[in-house]
Amino acid sequence: MPRRGLAKIKVTLLGVGGSAGSPQIGGADGLGDWGELDPTEPRNRRTRPSIVIEGPEGKRLLVDTGPDLRIQLTNCGVPNVHAVLYTHAHADHIAGLDEIRILNRLINAPMPIYATAAVFGEIRQRFDYAFKPWNGNGFFRPVLAPQNIEAGQVMDILGLPVQVFEQDHGYISSLGVRVGSFAYCTDVVRLDDAALNALAGVEILVVDCFTKTTPHPTHANLEQVLAWVERVKPTLTILTHMGPTMDYRSLLKDLPKGVEPGFDGMVVDLTYF
Repeated sequence: MPRRGLAKIKVTLLGVGGSAGSPQIGGADGLGDWGELDPTEPRNRRTRPSIVIEGPEGKRLLVDTGPDLRIQLTNCGVPNVHAVLYTHAHADHIAGLDEIRILNRLINAPMPIYATAAVFGEIRQRFDYAFKPWNGNGFFRPVLAPQNIEAGQVMDILGLPVQVFEQDHGYISSLGVRVGSFAYCTDVVRLDDAALNALAGVEILVVDCFTKTTPHPTHANLEQVLAWVERVKPTLTILTHMGPTMDYRSLLKDLPKGVEPGFDGMVVDLTYF
C-alpha cells in the first residue's frame, strides 16, 4: 500500500454470522436453532457478515448490505455511511440494498457504490430500480452511483487507501479488502499466493471461519485460517462468518494467542501509515 502518513481508522463489525445468522430459524420451541452454540451467551447471537470502516475525517465505508442492515446500523450506533463496497453478490451480502434509500436521505446524494462488473450485473437483475437516474426530488427509492472496480486495484475511497484482491469462494470469486494495516476476508475458502501477498504486513485480519474442523465447499475452517495466520503473521486475527458449531466461549478458551472470535458490534481502532 502507498504510504500516506499516519492515519487512524475505526472498524465496526456489524455482523459475524453465517448466511443464515444465529440462531437459525427453527428450534423445538420456534425460538431458533442454536446448533452447538450456547444460547445464554449474547455474543453467539449473530447477524449476517458486514463491516463499516470509518476514516480519519469521519466518512464511513460500508462493506456489503446484508438483510440485517437496518438493525445492525442502529444497534451499533452508526448514524450514516458515505459509500458502499460489495465483496460479491450472494443474498446475505446484498439483500439489504433497499436500506440505502434512507442512507441516501442522510447524505442527500446518490450513494457511491463500488463493485466488479459481474457483481453489478447480478445486483441490477434484482434491484434494477436502484440504478434509474435520480431526478433530484427526494429519495423514495435507493439511488446508486455505481463505480466499477477490479481485483488488484488500489483506489481512494472517502480518503481511505482501499485495496481489493481476488479470493476463491468455491463456486465464485469474492473480493478481499485491505485498508492500511487492516484487512477483511469474508466468504473465502482458499487464498492463493497473490491474495496472501496482498495481506503481507497486515496487523489486524478479520477472516471467514465457518467451521472448526469440517471442510466446507465455500468457506474456510479453523485449520485453514491458522495456516494463513502462520504465513501472514498479523498481530490480531478476528473470526467472522461463523457457523452453528462456533461457540464464542469455547473458541475463546481454545484459540491460540492473537486469534479470537468476533461478535456483532465489536469495534477495532488502529493506526496505519
